[in-house]
Amino acid sequence: MDITATPMAQLIHDPEGLAYEFLKEWCSPQPYVTAHTSGSTGKPKEIRLLKDDMKKSATATCRFFGIDSGSSMLLPLSPSYIAGKMMIVRALISGARLFVERPSSYPAKIDYGTLGLVPIVPAQLDGLLSSPYIGNIKNVLIGGAPLSGEEESKISRAGIKAWASYGMTETCSHVALRDITSGDGIYTMLPGISASADNRGCLVIDAPEFSFRRLVTNDSINLIDEHQFRWIGRYDNVINSGGIKLHPEEIERQLSAIIDAPFYIIGCKSERWGEEAVLYIESMSVDKERLMSLLHQKLDRYSVPKQIITVPRFARTDSGKIKRIIL
Repeated sequence: MDITATPMAQLIHDPEGLAYEFLKEWCSPQPYVTAHTSGSTGKPKEIRLLKDDMKKSATATCRFFGIDSGSSMLLPLSPSYIAGKMMIVRALISGARLFVERPSSYPAKIDYGTLGLVPIVPAQLDGLLSSPYIGNIKNVLIGGAPLSGEEESKISRAGIKAWASYGMTETCSHVALRDITSGDGIYTMLPGISASADNRGCLVIDAPEFSFRRLVTNDSINLIDEHQFRWIGRYDNVINSGGIKLHPEEIERQLSAIIDAPFYIIGCKSERWGEEAVLYIESMSVDKERLMSLLHQKLDRYSVPKQIITVPRFARTDSGKIKRIIL
């Protein structure tokens, strides 16, 4: 099938043909699309996403952002990954124009006019903020890896409308969005999708219109109501230190203001405590004694990491998410 001869080719402005393989798969008679999980919590695995689910997800996102046939969007991510695939589906469902760029650290390099939605990963943030056309973008969608406190501050100072996404490949990208500039940390579910919590305090995604219908996650949350929640961290990352449960992601949020280099907190075995928090930093020039003093000032005594370990470079997923491993 010649994709370039179909009506969809009029919507997808893709001079390098980056989206061709996905469009070919989308137009095939198969009811599903092949995708891969990120690999941040284990080995990446191949999964099949129903096209009907992808259409429903795209419709919900377009409703949230007001994307329609009069809109334009930009795709500066690879169509090989779920975020890129879903942008193409959003264009096909809404009738919006989609400009496809080769992924780089400097997206929106040329003037596309007003853009209703631009998805990026955190590694592209500085480049996007330096674009002379940043003022043309109505909504920036950021996913693939967590944002640091400094990155969120940059977004607020830039005065752009930016959203952090919550979701996974299995849910056809995001199911909830957080207004970064509001500073309240609240995620709002997309239309037609609701939230609840299980007996562990983990998010349960209720999506009756989707094939999976109900998905139990390993994400600890503070549930506000069926439409909103605050994300705490991964349940499987929780450190049980002497009977005190520590959420590494909560500790990291507190430390993001005092540690400039990439870092993460992880639980390691301890003869005394069962587990103890350990701080890993991507740097080889850290004054550990001074930093430990700052940690004691910033954190309660139970949350202070027992060790500081420096490494030259962290392992990362393709989207830039740090792989939390004990080195």
